[in-house]
Amino acid sequence: MKAAVYHDYAGPVEIADVAKPLLQDSSVLIQVHAASLNPIDNILRAGYLRQMLELSFPHVKGYDVSGTVVEVGKDVKGVKIGDEVFARPNQEDAGAIAELARLQESELAIKPANISHEQAASVPLAGLTAWQALVSKGNIQTGDKVLIHAGSGGVGTLAIQIAKHFGAFVATTTSGKNADLVKDLGADLVIDYTTQSFEDELSDYDLVFDTMGGEILKRSFKVLKKGGTIVSVKDQDTDGLAAKYGVNFEWFFMWPDGEMLAELGKLLSDGTVRTVIDSTYPMEQSAEAFDRLATGRAKGKIVVSIK
Repeated sequence: MKAAVYHDYAGPVEIADVAKPLLQDSSVLIQVHAASLNPIDNILRAGYLRQMLELSFPHVKGYDVSGTVVEVGKDVKGVKIGDEVFARPNQEDAGAIAELARLQESELAIKPANISHEQAASVPLAGLTAWQALVSKGNIQTGDKVLIHAGSGGVGTLAIQIAKHFGAFVATTTSGKNADLVKDLGADLVIDYTTQSFEDELSDYDLVFDTMGGEILKRSFKVLKKGGTIVSVKDQDTDGLAAKYGVNFEWFFMWPDGEMLAELGKLLSDGTVRTVIDSTYPMEQSAEAFDRLATGRAKGKIVVSIK
């Protein structure tokens, strides 16, 4: 089968022939219709996580996928051939930019009928990250004041909508040119990071969702009320600032979860949450798609369509 691969760390992305995934008892094989890109793809490709996660080569790219089930393992009970599904597969099964992909039944959800495969593929990793940060780790409550950093990015665009669904007041950081986008998604207050310092504008917040790390994370402690929470997917609190400010700190790696993804699917189906797609590329132009990702300027998600 054809797939987007690279053959060594920092190597170019190419389209090559690779072996199709082997069906497992608890898995399905899908014909891939669309995949989407995430910063972790380029982080792994650069070798920054090599000590934690050694890759085998050729390495097939992609963690987000949507497609049609074509084979079903003998232990699979809730999915059948012909079903349209989407998922963020685990590390072993990752490899979405390909003609075929393997998904564990526990990690997939049925694709909402009212959205395209391209839209569905843009959701799993970013949507699960946002859901887990706000709900599982942040324990978001109605009326909470929530700061979401990088509101126009792939995670941020979904996090704003999820936070509004739970009845929060949402502030977000973005550049001025993206202010209308994040307001349209439901942001109540927009901080233009190019001209404003969010810690000077905000105070007594219940929850901060950090996707930036570094100095942004350190400055974020200043906007929380006592007992508030910062959830980060980027950096640890190495300076002990949570104790200094009397707040809670959570750091995590997102995890695949089909039931949680199905909850997001309901919100997509009823229009509570909508996707934001920056651009779509055919699989043959996967290298160009990853170049776009590397700019860090995408609004929403970058999608690769597999025909």
